[in-house]
Amino acid sequence: MTHITVALVQTDPGRDKVANVDRALALVAEAAERGADVVALPETFHCRGPSEVMLANAEPIPGPLSRALSDAARRHRVHLLAGSFNELVDDAEDDRTYSTSLLFAPDGAQLARYRKIHLFDVVVEGRFAVLESRRNRPGEEVVTADTAFGRVGLSICYDLRFPELYRALAMAGARVLFVPSNFSERTGRDHWEVLLRARAIENGAYVVAPATIGDAGGQGGFAAYGRSLVVDPWGTVVACAPDGEGVTLAALDLARVDAVRASLPTLEHVRPAAYANPAAGDPPS
Repeated sequence: MTHITVALVQTDPGRDKVANVDRALALVAEAAERGADVVALPETFHCRGPSEVMLANAEPIPGPLSRALSDAARRHRVHLLAGSFNELVDDAEDDRTYSTSLLFAPDGAQLARYRKIHLFDVVVEGRFAVLESRRNRPGEEVVTADTAFGRVGLSICYDLRFPELYRALAMAGARVLFVPSNFSERTGRDHWEVLLRARAIENGAYVVAPATIGDAGGQGGFAAYGRSLVVDPWGTVVACAPDGEGVTLAALDLARVDAVRASLPTLEHVRPAAYANPAAGDPPS
């Protein structure tokens, strides 16, 4: 399977989890009707809001939401990337959740579970502060999954700023890199496309990045940038969502991954031993 159609689902979720999930699943159905083989939901498609809201809407895996997603993948016969939602874990000493992405096969089987490794704890130019670690704990595992169209790598939003993760995914054989996101409008204007294209170029891989947009009329916590993208292994943007909710389709030719990696074999030229012990340099005279 070398040619597939990917659908980016872009949503503007607020605090009403039921309404958000219903909207997301309706867009999954639309994407399937339009011929998508793979449908990708964004980060926090289920709910956005302050930490107490996110924690109140967390649930275990398996649970009602993961079962609904599995059912949708099976009903529509698509690979379904469930961007991320808050995974509840049984821990009496720590009530924080994981930000978790799931990948389902067309028969509804869960192919992968990825827990976001890098948490967004920042204050951007004094304008807004986000401390994701107040509600989430960090994941510890790099995750790939084998699909009918090859191996894919999973990541979530802020992971995008850590190229080491994507190199590890590519070195593990990933040809498509998923980056479901709830990227801030302020940083997105300058960094979103640049970083996505860089990760694609560095690794000779397709990057598929569905994103949220807006702030749900002030209920979403902060304004999200949107502009869901698909970038090809050469770094060319092949699809970009308009500024609103909806479905954006992109055609992927996975033979292009092999062609780009053959012409620019950067993955074969990696020298980790040389990077392990950087020299301090000559002392100042």
